[in-house]
Amino acid sequence: MTTSRREFIKLAGAAGVAMLAIPNGFAAAPYPLGLPLGLQLYSVRELLPKDFEGTLRAIAASGYTEVEAAGFYSLSASDFKQAMDSAGLRCVSAHYGMDLLQPRLESILDYAKELGLQYLVCSSPALKDPSRVKVPPKDPAYHQAWVDAFTLDDWKWNAEQFNQIGAKVKARGMHFGYHNHTTEFRKIGKTVPYDELVRLSDPDLVTFEMDCGWVAVAGYNPAEYLTKYPTRISMLHVKDFDLKNGAEHPKSTELGHGTVDYHAIFVAAAKGHITHYFVEQEDFDVPPLEALKADADYMRNLKV
Repeated sequence: MTTSRREFIKLAGAAGVAMLAIPNGFAAAPYPLGLPLGLQLYSVRELLPKDFEGTLRAIAASGYTEVEAAGFYSLSASDFKQAMDSAGLRCVSAHYGMDLLQPRLESILDYAKELGLQYLVCSSPALKDPSRVKVPPKDPAYHQAWVDAFTLDDWKWNAEQFNQIGAKVKARGMHFGYHNHTTEFRKIGKTVPYDELVRLSDPDLVTFEMDCGWVAVAGYNPAEYLTKYPTRISMLHVKDFDLKNGAEHPKSTELGHGTVDYHAIFVAAAKGHITHYFVEQEDFDVPPLEALKADADYMRNLKV
């Protein structure tokens, strides 16, 4: 069974990332917005445990120069930094669920600071009172019950936590961000929780990493959100889905094989303040490295 993002991040544990120089031979200019091409390492979650260094080298060979981590496999800071450096990659961001950030923030910050991390990103929210979910965590119905349990008060509480965490992250010279899935777009009455998170979080302490694919799956237009919040969204996840058939749980696919309009998204992004973007593919019909090479080629050919 495929490991979910929340489970993966929780199991992988907290660690840090290395801020390295962009390798020679890779120019940022060929990619949209003139930014380096990034990859969210969740895309290679099945490969990294088998051949960590070889997988990183293959990623770099496809044209990726930046990565965002979603767990570090209990590697020491020096070992992780050495592997990144050897592959010619620069890790600029890392994902942590709220269930890790709350109890382990100080140790996460220590490790991240040691390695020069630019961004700490919360990849999943938390319920103010988790006991409201009566389904056991290992039950297949747990995730849906967890999603259904969110109220506007929970989202308000999360925004408060973001501000508190963001202040501590900023004090250590880094940025704190929040990454969405689809839960943030499930209307509660007439309110879209994502809009509440933006409204209630402090712009000086909290930025947003918009997952364009999940926004589209939720039935919203990523380009419109970039236009709506040009200064609040600073990073993107670039992920495609084929939404023509209206599947309840669509699978991600190679960029350009789905229906997400990335030309329009990057036209809108060009008017904002995007600092990094990361390709992410969670499902594969071909070998992952082959698919990720196709994704890199798509990004190289995407003209804005």
